[in-house]
Amino acid sequence: MIPARIRRLTLTNFRSYLTLQITLGAQPIVLCGPNGAGKTNLLEAISFLSPGRGFRRATLDEVACVEGDGSWGVAAEVEGTLGLATLGTGIDPPGSPREGDTRKCRIDREPVASASAFCTHLNVVWLIPAMDGLFSGPASERRRFIDRLALAIDASHGGRVNGLERSLRARNRLLEDETPDAQWLDAVEHETAELAVAVAAGRAETVRRLAQALAARRGDSAFPSSRVALDGWMETALREDPAIEVEDRYRAALRANRARDAAAGRTLEGPHLSDLQVIHDSKDLAAAEASTGEQKALLIGLVLAHAGLIAELSGHSPVLLLDDVVAYLDPARRRALYGRLAALGAQVWMTGADPAAFADILTRAEIFDISPGRAVRRT
Repeated sequence: MIPARIRRLTLTNFRSYLTLQITLGAQPIVLCGPNGAGKTNLLEAISFLSPGRGFRRATLDEVACVEGDGSWGVAAEVEGTLGLATLGTGIDPPGSPREGDTRKCRIDREPVASASAFCTHLNVVWLIPAMDGLFSGPASERRRFIDRLALAIDASHGGRVNGLERSLRARNRLLEDETPDAQWLDAVEHETAELAVAVAAGRAETVRRLAQALAARRGDSAFPSSRVALDGWMETALREDPAIEVEDRYRAALRANRARDAAAGRTLEGPHLSDLQVIHDSKDLAAAEASTGEQKALLIGLVLAHAGLIAELSGHSPVLLLDDVVAYLDPARRRALYGRLAALGAQVWMTGADPAAFADILTRAEIFDISPGRAVRRT
């Protein structure tokens, strides 16, 4: 297995970093520093080397350094799926001739349509504290989680998800009219059904593969295995029926439910309402009902299984971002985590305020001391 990795990372006007450039080897990377020093900001910059708005889902102007000119940039020399490449993304300063509403993305200094193109070179997987409530939080967060998993396997999945959201919004706007244009509504519902089935199928295939990867790890006591499934009529139907039949069924449902959906102000049926079910395998217990520690262990197991799945399918392990993860693990689970990461072979970035938490890997890791605006390699 060949690890995809970042060889050099450059930040400009990003969050707390006016400018930063660091070079990396093949070892695990540990960012140490007090709370508020900028550890998470550095990981967030790396998360922009993937589709979306980074792991904080920030707006483009939010990540610009307050001391800068309103622009920001993240660039990385990577050794990825297609060999060496330079990935770059960012925005121009307000008022500049090249200012735009969306961020610019480049590969080897040539413009590309979106950050989805980065996935052909590099996959980035993360586990951050905001995900700790995944199992007990709203279903929308679990859909977003599975969409990120699907995106790492199929770079076009994100475009279909965005397209479905736009199509549903267009239908809802049409239904606000007391006498909507029937032909236009038919056309929008035709597109909605097409995109809905494609999104549901992408999620279902991802969950099927993930379930197999989790089953292969069954018996891991440190990070217990889970059973995963999608809860949604469309995903269930696609197991037995051809996609075209499910499309036709959904179009008929959309037409039949226009009055109901108009009254509700939203579409009340479809994969935009599906949920991801996660069951603690050995206890046969819904993850939401497990203890806080068990939920953390289940989540780590899910993320590691997904990272392994990416490596299996692409032949390259992803870059793995673990923000403040080890601080909440007991020593045995820390050692188990480090062992799993070593077996995965991924380039892993970890953050923590206490260097003692990384005692088991300090001799084989690159340590950076983080302070506001700075990252200094420890010698």
